[in-house]
Amino acid sequence: MYSVMWSEHCSYKSSRIHLRRLPSSGAHVLVGPGENAGVVDVGDGIAVAMRIESHNHPSAVEPYQGAATGVGGILRDVFTMGARPIALMDPLFFGPLDEDRSRFLLDGVVRGISGYGNSVGVPTVGGQLTFSACYRGNPLVNVFCLGVMPRDRLVLGRASGVGNLVVLLGSLTGRDGIGGVSVLASAGFASETAGGDTTTDSAKRPSVQVGDPFEEKRLIEASLDLLDQGLVVGIQDLGGAGLACATSETAARAGLGMEIDVSAVPLREPGMTPVEIMTSESQERMLAVVEPASLSQVLSICARHEVRATVIGRVTEAGPEEGRLVVRTAEGGEVVAAVPARSLADEAPLYRRPLRPPADQAERRLAGPGVLRATKPGPYPFDLRHGLERLLFEPAFVYRQYDHQLFLNTVFGPGAGDATVLKLAAPGVPWTGKGLALSCDANPAWCAVDPRAGAALTVAESALNVSCAGAAPIAVVDCMNFGNPEHPVVMWQLSEAIDGISEACAALGIPVIGGNVSLYNESGGEDIDPTPVLGMVGLIERLDRRPPGIGFRAGRSLLLVGPDPSPTAAAGDSPAPRLGGSRLAVEILGERGGDLPELDLHLHARVCELVRSLVSGGLVEGVHDVSDGGLAVCLAEMCCASGVGATASGIETAAALFGEAPSRVVLAVQDPAAVRAAAAGAGVAVRGLGVVGGSRLVIEGLLEAGVSELCAARSSRLRDALEAGAAGGGAG
Repeated sequence: MYSVMWSEHCSYKSSRIHLRRLPSSGAHVLVGPGENAGVVDVGDGIAVAMRIESHNHPSAVEPYQGAATGVGGILRDVFTMGARPIALMDPLFFGPLDEDRSRFLLDGVVRGISGYGNSVGVPTVGGQLTFSACYRGNPLVNVFCLGVMPRDRLVLGRASGVGNLVVLLGSLTGRDGIGGVSVLASAGFASETAGGDTTTDSAKRPSVQVGDPFEEKRLIEASLDLLDQGLVVGIQDLGGAGLACATSETAARAGLGMEIDVSAVPLREPGMTPVEIMTSESQERMLAVVEPASLSQVLSICARHEVRATVIGRVTEAGPEEGRLVVRTAEGGEVVAAVPARSLADEAPLYRRPLRPPADQAERRLAGPGVLRATKPGPYPFDLRHGLERLLFEPAFVYRQYDHQLFLNTVFGPGAGDATVLKLAAPGVPWTGKGLALSCDANPAWCAVDPRAGAALTVAESALNVSCAGAAPIAVVDCMNFGNPEHPVVMWQLSEAIDGISEACAALGIPVIGGNVSLYNESGGEDIDPTPVLGMVGLIERLDRRPPGIGFRAGRSLLLVGPDPSPTAAAGDSPAPRLGGSRLAVEILGERGGDLPELDLHLHARVCELVRSLVSGGLVEGVHDVSDGGLAVCLAEMCCASGVGATASGIETAAALFGEAPSRVVLAVQDPAAVRAAAAGAGVAVRGLGVVGGSRLVIEGLLEAGVSELCAARSSRLRDALEAGAAGGGAG
């Protein structure tokens, strides 16, 4: 039990000292880090629970079940709090798309997410899809879940009340997943074999859990029914480390002890030993603490939902020493473990691992895309139109595998806007007119250049995404995906990224209410790029109109809101663009050094506030933030979303066209004067960018492309790669 509970995955022994620096309090916060999910108050007696988790290593070994059980686990984290899960999002990261193994993993992961989420009845409403060589042997599969509940249904994972009964709900316990948190989540992968598999995959495959979404659906309904009836004192899902984790954590949080009879645990396989029973990670299981007088009602409700419910222990006193977790082979039988619950749950070693920036950090900052540093126009070492087409990407194939309209709350689904928009409603929670905006964001290319600045820029982008939907950011959860913590450079990256998130969230007033750390993401001794993923939730106080989205209509004016780094910008605006970490530098020029664009967090807060007010006030007909790929990709995506062209002027260099400076938004408006007046009042720069119309995207002096050609390039990249892989036996 100590080996799994003190593993990196369960104890966060390498990261806890750094995570404490994240701001976690705020006016909306009801539950912060430390519980199964964070919870915020959104008014009207309604609360929202949110959580993000990783299932990286299991998905690399067995992509379908690895991804499917990642979905199942995150759902349990949310409904354990008393919330009904209403939305999933999936940020996914794979190796190069032209490689068979990457396509094989993508295909399996997407099928696993859709197979579980669609079956259990929770919509997958968005995510992110990234391809990079650093994920070739170690893909990342992160899952975000959001749930809604009446505020008074909130329950915590605490085993309160001496003499109360410990009831195991859900599936049978088997040998699947035993040691998953230590075998998979706390170790990297060996080098790849000639066949594209890793040398350790076969040995690790039994450590991957197996999911059953239909059992999970029954478990959701039974658990929420029990909570509605007030029959549960505390409840906890069984995820990593299984019963060892659920029993020790619930007892430790209450400051009490617990006694468990392993012979009472319903088993899927004969001959399981006590250690196998306590550390199995079989899915679709919950641990509930109930009063003895309520047991008959609990059993009756579970029977009605066809959910297995078995008493396996009881809550005990703390005793003269401290609360102890006692494991017996039978009621009154042999004691095979008797350990302090708090020791298992909370007292893992706290590592202060060495931190060291890369030895060549200074040289890398100077080795950026110098060929485009100058503000003067070309000639350029690549064709600008061809470069733009290479940067366009639409993961429509992935979106089509997911049902994003379950519950009929989805106002904006995947790809329609910078953030997904949902009605704030669920069964048992009637709609009051409010909405939620959700965004999952990561930019490992930025963080590879500068993890601190890159993480701060990611927070800023996420906040601006929900603002473009007219929402005020109220909370964020993070999934920190990094390499081997035994490498000082990796620990420096992790520490720097946490500081970047902390500084940005503090400046923008956004609490970090939970998260996950996934370390040892390496393959063949090579660490992945630092990949902090953020799940942001924003609140729309009155969802009385559909947000504008990224499309536009002919005849509208285009405005650029925010700092303008073009050489023709007014004095006082941002300096010439920095291209370090940009998609242009990394994907077109193959350069990974340089400096990231500067971020003024106070200005960014004003831009977010301005954009929210313009969208809420109905002054905007199209809105898109400028981020990956700069203005070039932003304008091309707006054209593709509407099938209409546009003409833009005042962009004089490729650096200005493809630069990714933050705090910028392109607006399509009918009344430019009203927007200019609002921007002046907010102290935010705004300039005319162009007009909407025609069938071509024209960037005067730089490039011109037909909208149909841009749309074809955008939609075909992923589809063609997957079809080629299927034809060649690599995927499908």
